[in-house]
Amino acid sequence: MIRLRGVSRCFVLGDQQVKGLDEVSLEVAKGEYLAVMGPSGSGKSTLLNILGLLDAPDAGEYWLAGEATASLDENRRAQLRSQHIGFVFQSYHLIPRLTALENIELPMLLAGIEPAERQRRSARLVERLNLGDRVKHRPAELSGGQRQRVAIARAMVMQPALLLADEPTGNLDSHSGAEVVALLEELNGEGLTLLVVTHDAALGARARRCLRMRDGRIIEDVQQGPGDARR
Repeated sequence: MIRLRGVSRCFVLGDQQVKGLDEVSLEVAKGEYLAVMGPSGSGKSTLLNILGLLDAPDAGEYWLAGEATASLDENRRAQLRSQHIGFVFQSYHLIPRLTALENIELPMLLAGIEPAERQRRSARLVERLNLGDRVKHRPAELSGGQRQRVAIARAMVMQPALLLADEPTGNLDSHSGAEVVALLEELNGEGLTLLVVTHDAALGARARRCLRMRDGRIIEDVQQGPGDARR
């Protein structure tokens, strides 16, 4: 599903050059469940942006679903994002003026999917995520847990093979956070490749594989058994 070889990404801050990623190599098979952990500035967000085709490496190669992506133009990168990748963020990134249903349907609208198919897909996700009585509400009228479920539905409506979640429980209370984690793990159990960036050690321990980053490098790549992953 994912293959990185010697990927580096540098940024200029003032008169200094900072390595966001420093020759990172990584392989992720379809259906894996990974947590990416590390202190602020370790490279987690840079890695997520590269994997999500929101940014491009300065050096190295990234293959997504067998396609080399480093030299693609933005139109092709956008196509690959739409075909393969869903995103879930800590701050939800919902559009305030749209209802929950309109937020869920937005990726399909942008992709030119016919109204009947948009309705079929959105109805299925609304039912699954228990959002039926909230679809006409705008984000400001939803709880944090409901907003994140809307964000997950929006991420899943294009039927991606890869879901990238950046601190998905960071703004949630423990009960809502547990519901979101359970939903993400259920999706992973159905074959979705799940990569979660988190500072939460308990969430990191649930993943079947944990990457730890420091100074733009992966310093630890640990397989965790089923007992560790879902304890």
